[in-house]
Amino acid sequence: MSSGEAPAIKHRPDRPLPSRPRILIILMGSLGDVIRGLSLPGAIKRHWPGATVTWLIEPACAELVSVHPHVDELIIFDRPKKIKGLWTLYRNLSGRTFDVSLDLQRHFKSGLFSLLARAPRRIGFHRRNAKEFNWLFQTERLALQADHLPKLRHYQKFLEALGLERIPPPDFGLQEIKSGAAGSGKAAAPLQKPYVALVLGSSWESKEWSFESYLRLMRRLLGLEDLQLVLLDVPAKMKQARGLTEILGSDRICNLVGRTSLLELAGVLQGAELAIGPDCGSGHLSAAVGTAYISLFGPTAALRTAPFGNRALVCEAELDCRPCYRRRCPRQDKRCMQAIDPEQVFALARGILSRQT
Repeated sequence: MSSGEAPAIKHRPDRPLPSRPRILIILMGSLGDVIRGLSLPGAIKRHWPGATVTWLIEPACAELVSVHPHVDELIIFDRPKKIKGLWTLYRNLSGRTFDVSLDLQRHFKSGLFSLLARAPRRIGFHRRNAKEFNWLFQTERLALQADHLPKLRHYQKFLEALGLERIPPPDFGLQEIKSGAAGSGKAAAPLQKPYVALVLGSSWESKEWSFESYLRLMRRLLGLEDLQLVLLDVPAKMKQARGLTEILGSDRICNLVGRTSLLELAGVLQGAELAIGPDCGSGHLSAAVGTAYISLFGPTAALRTAPFGNRALVCEAELDCRPCYRRRCPRQDKRCMQAIDPEQVFALARGILSRQT
């Protein structure tokens, strides 16, 4: 057990699970968190082949969870519908019976949903690892875990709490989308291998690399023969993507910003030689489908949130102000991100590409 890592709560022999347990996973949040959570259903099914795994999710990530081979059912919380969505969720939960709920979300909302599910065992985080009084809704709580412990290990503690003595290596269950997704739908026609995927942004403004840094990196990558660059992100980055493609003027740049569904994004990342971008959900998705991801870390800590198996591919600057975990830079200059040298990123990328060749 590594430093700062506490055991999970002890398995409850007074509340044994049946041989075919009905398990509810509650994790509706960010793409990165959902991908980490995808490592649980496979381990559960290996321990209890007859288990039923239900996942409570919001629409944004439902498409990805729906293809997981070990998730039997989704319950959608349609948050944009507000009261109507909450009422629909209540009716869905009332019509089902669960033996245990695993609240990986750690907020008030997820704690309330755990209570509404009426499972006799409701497992959640320790009070100091949770937020918004979440712990009040749980019947069992994990032991306190150090903040610097990788979030994936935080989630795996739920498996220990269920009584799994040996936790298998993470299996994110995304094999179903590895073949064909990159060659289907809107993302199909422009892709030509080999290519490097570039993720242009993050949901946090403070995590974003500058336009000029991407421009310098792309110039260097285009200097490598026969390599295509594929730009990826949400529609809000379309202007940045167009600016980069217009300045560079290369027919080896494919702009897919705002043009991929979540499954298409996974397929594009899976087909890449490697991917590069900030600390964001796309980085965790890249790692989950087996593609190396060079992470650009600024306000967050790589020790806690680097994509699984890609800790050695982190680029970061050593500054006293980081990690600050601020969505907006308090100094307004994002110096931790701007201090990341495109030449350092290129050198790391070139090394990966040369080994693959």
